[in-house]
Amino acid sequence: MDAAGGWSIWPAPAKLNLFLRIAGRRADGYHALQTVFRMLDWGDTVRLRPRADGRIRRIGDSVPGLAEADDLVVRAALVLQKEVNVAQGVDICVEKRIPSGAGLGGGSSDAATVLRALDQLWQLSLGDDRLAGLGLALGADVPVFVRGRNAWAEGVGESLVPIDLPPAWYLLADPGVHVNTAALFQSPELTRNAAPATMADFVSGASLGNAFESVLRHREPAVEAVFKVLAEVGSPRLTGTGSGCFVEFATRESAEAAQMRVASRVSSRVVGGAARSPLLDALEAGVRD
Repeated sequence: MDAAGGWSIWPAPAKLNLFLRIAGRRADGYHALQTVFRMLDWGDTVRLRPRADGRIRRIGDSVPGLAEADDLVVRAALVLQKEVNVAQGVDICVEKRIPSGAGLGGGSSDAATVLRALDQLWQLSLGDDRLAGLGLALGADVPVFVRGRNAWAEGVGESLVPIDLPPAWYLLADPGVHVNTAALFQSPELTRNAAPATMADFVSGASLGNAFESVLRHREPAVEAVFKVLAEVGSPRLTGTGSGCFVEFATRESAEAAQMRVASRVSSRVVGGAARSPLLDALEAGVRD
């Protein structure tokens, strides 16, 4: 697929949750979450080809077994189309790299990229706030990808305050476990009433943890095994409500050295933390070949 065929190419970066805390329940019954979202310089690729007939089509099967009607990229395009009653359609093809169920935000990022890129391709100019609102209806993590900034987040993840994070490199490991988020939230072992953290706590380097880590390590031997290996090279953490694990390093060299030490026992990759989403750069550059 290339520009000659009418396709444009857009990044859909992964994210990390540098911590994840549950500080009680809200009046609407949802858990009150606190986290910091970190954008990464690695992720999926979304290809879009506008159509004049109004049809929304998914090309290929990027997530085996996922029906087209349930795919967030298709739902995102349909939501945007309905919001403005636009007559245009689009073909969507996603090149997946982010593993499903790993807590790295793959589906949410893909959906956000579709919203932001189609807003530009269809010349809608809806703005970040409106697009983030549409994204929230698709999933709690979609708004942070729409806005594209590292952020302190509260609520269900939709209340975002941009935060500057220092350069960092991450050794990511995927235990290959697809986590059912809804089931994890229902776990009786889950700590749901942690004392609220502050941004000052995070900036000071306080260990805020991930509320789901102990539950998942107990339930999934593969996750526990990866944690034990990564503990040899640093302080492993869980990202989001998925099975993805990571260790943070100050330099790429130190991350790569750690990867070499665990390479024979853990499937991993080294990725950089981004100052902001690569999608924002692509949007500013316009349609990319």
